[in-house]
Amino acid sequence: MRAILSVSDKTGLIDFARGLAARGVELVSTGGTAKAIAEAALPVVNVSEVTGFPEMMDGRVKTLHPKIHGGILARRHRPDDLEAIAAQDVELVDLVVVNLYPFAKAAQNPDTPFDELVEQIDIGGPSLLRAAGKNFRDVMVVVDPADYPRVLEQMARPDGPSLEFKFQLMKKAFAHTAEFDTLIAQTLETIHCTGTAFARGGGALSTYSTVETTSIPLRYGENPHQQASWGPLPQGLGAWDVHQGKGLSYTNLLDVDAALRIVLEFSEPAAAVIKHTNPCGTATGATITEAYVRRAKLIRSPRSAASSG
Repeated sequence: MRAILSVSDKTGLIDFARGLAARGVELVSTGGTAKAIAEAALPVVNVSEVTGFPEMMDGRVKTLHPKIHGGILARRHRPDDLEAIAAQDVELVDLVVVNLYPFAKAAQNPDTPFDELVEQIDIGGPSLLRAAGKNFRDVMVVVDPADYPRVLEQMARPDGPSLEFKFQLMKKAFAHTAEFDTLIAQTLETIHCTGTAFARGGGALSTYSTVETTSIPLRYGENPHQQASWGPLPQGLGAWDVHQGKGLSYTNLLDVDAALRIVLEFSEPAAAVIKHTNPCGTATGATITEAYVRRAKLIRSPRSAASSG
């Protein structure tokens, strides 16, 4: 058996690689993953030894090669597929273990330059996952370190991994790539291009239709030191635009939720202003604009200020 491992999240990697090696699985890897496996004194084959082609352009090109994808995509029940790879000296791949570049982490940091964001767009990883996912009957595809123990358990079964288990892994892999691509698209919506310069912030947060795991990064979570992300916008609320200021944070969304809970109490157009989840003013009107203007006048009035004390 042959496994390809290339992960940015190395949680549980060494124990998993050790379990695979104990079962006689050949480990093929790249870059930092190969280095981590080798440092654990485990046998590992660099992908360039398989392809006969060195990694290029700071690792931009390494796994995009027929000797890798041919081994993944070959259907075991098709003699013509097996003959085709044999003619090209391609060996079968039985397991693909990949999680993608940390694009979300880069996007969460408002100081990450645009060019660095682009560098965090994974190419080879999604290609490996899609190839293995497409051929899930013959190839297990793993994106979540939490699944490593289950993979080893399934491999120990007398009949090998069940088709149901491999199908579960396939669905998880496509959800992983879908989330990754959607996050890229949503982040790019916040980028402005002026001439030859790119600037972050102030763009629209698009409501792409995707799996329920899709999320976009927030500036911080419930506390400033925490990371957080936000799922798709609620249906029926329409498109939301960020017109100015910093990226959204968890507390910003709490204020949005508080404002919605107020205005949805009215059947007519309504507007509310919130500070730290506390309503500072609410008004209704014939239109949203009228309600907004009346709300602003209410906040500025001395009567409002006296009553709010």
